[in-house]
Amino acid sequence: MKKLFAIMLAAMSLSLSGLVLAQDAAPAAAAAVAEVTAAAAADAVPAEVKAEVHKGDVAWMMTATMLVIFMAVPGLALFYGGLVRAKNMLSVLMQVMVVFSLISVLWAVYGYSLAFGGEGLIIGNLDKLFLSGVTMDSLADTFTDNVKLPEYVFIAFQATFAGITCALIVGSFAERMKFSAVLLFSVIWFTFCYLPIAHMVWGAGGYLLDKGALDFAGGTVVHINAGVAGLVGAYLLGKRIGYGKEAMTPHSLTLTMVGASMLWVGWFGFNAGSNLEATSGAALAFINTLFATAAAVLAWTLGEAIFKGKPSMLGAASGAVAGLVAITPACGSVGPMGAIIIGFASGFVCLWGVSGLKKMLGADDSLDVFGVHGVGGILGAILTGVFTAPSLGGTGKDDFSIASQVLIQAEGVVITIVWSAVVAFIAYKIVDVLVGLRVPEDEEREGLDITAHGESAYHY
Repeated sequence: MKKLFAIMLAAMSLSLSGLVLAQDAAPAAAAAVAEVTAAAAADAVPAEVKAEVHKGDVAWMMTATMLVIFMAVPGLALFYGGLVRAKNMLSVLMQVMVVFSLISVLWAVYGYSLAFGGEGLIIGNLDKLFLSGVTMDSLADTFTDNVKLPEYVFIAFQATFAGITCALIVGSFAERMKFSAVLLFSVIWFTFCYLPIAHMVWGAGGYLLDKGALDFAGGTVVHINAGVAGLVGAYLLGKRIGYGKEAMTPHSLTLTMVGASMLWVGWFGFNAGSNLEATSGAALAFINTLFATAAAVLAWTLGEAIFKGKPSMLGAASGAVAGLVAITPACGSVGPMGAIIIGFASGFVCLWGVSGLKKMLGADDSLDVFGVHGVGGILGAILTGVFTAPSLGGTGKDDFSIASQVLIQAEGVVITIVWSAVVAFIAYKIVDVLVGLRVPEDEEREGLDITAHGESAYHY
């Protein structure tokens, strides 16, 4: 009996101990269940992706911006300056430098807002007038969702594109247009042509961007745009006095070659910088800019040797610019072999543009802005739709259609040509009424260096 009683007491003691242990374990079990539930909830709701600003991207983009400035001043200025006669050397340098500076300021005042503000089909808005709301903490998008740039860097980079585009036009009416007329025209054309085209191609909600048009660094926005405006100007101002009767040879091909070389160097910022990040995309644009330009130099040189009997330094320098122009829209989406083909084609086609086509058009496009930039830009824009195909080494998707893309590219080309031509025509007419387009005949004969600026490039 005593044994039975002892066994019952032991059982009761074990039961009570188990109950106490179970009570102690309950909170821990509950905590474990809660932890698992919270983890599942966290997996179900994605955490907000934090924007990243990489120092390497910022450093590269500031360098690229400086390279584009180097393209314009001194690159483009010297390239153009060497091509004109000595009596007009300083006038061209002055026009390029002041136009670039003027447009840079207007970009900060309202240009950036209209080109990249809002999501309009054709133009942006004025939300960022005078860079309103832009601070050191403001960020701009890149091609990677969570990677950003300081907005100030993006604004500065795009300002250089606007500035050099307007400066390019100077070459078409060199040696005969009033300085005040050059500046006034630049303001009007920049406002009503460059900004809408830039927004349509690159701005959020832009018509051509939404259509899928490919223009990595400005084939339409910069080169076709400027080339057409220059051609219209050449027609409206008329030919230089003595054109076709007097020798109008370049006064310094040495300076022209130096300027072309500076353009080539600066163009790496122009094209590779358009990637907005220091990544393999920038490397692709970089190598394409190198190979296409080299191929165009060879093609132009070969073309002159075949058709003119002798290759020239002017031809080699012009070939370099032609290759740079043609690869600009394609540099971020074609492969290196495609770039070489585009460059080689541009050398021959632009050689025809400044010779055969120029005679057909009958305009005195002084420094062949349309023949090189207009023709090269059109060629490059169309061939972008071909060599972006993955089967040809491009970066297009597997379902990429050459025919469809070429049609989209052609639409972008046509829109740019028509828009630029109409706006340029109106702008020139307005300027002619307000201040007059062309300098008097006696001033043109004496040279614009003395008559417009009171100084000479050379003293003998």
